[in-house]
Amino acid sequence: MAKIPKVIELLAESDHSWEDAAAVAVERARKTVRHIRCVYVENFMAVVSAGEIKTYRINAKIAFDLESDEVEPQLESFVRESSLSATLESPIAE
Repeated sequence: MAKIPKVIELLAESDHSWEDAAAVAVERARKTVRHIRCVYVENFMAVVSAGEIKTYRINAKIAFDLESDEVEPQLESFVRESSLSATLESPIAE
């Protein structure tokens, strides 16, 4: 069966760097998510105080593979809906 990825978004921060903020996001996600594939980092922001960067912040999108017991019900539901939709849209032979 094909792997089906899911993406969640986390906001993370660090006092050291944006790279460290990304590591914080992945470490936090690992506490509740398995099979993490990658992290996509966007929206870099830094909090400045007295002319110095105090905190680095990011939005991190974490992609992970769903486990097979999570995937199969979703696929079955999709197949049922697609079949029903195709049935409703098909012309009736007279």
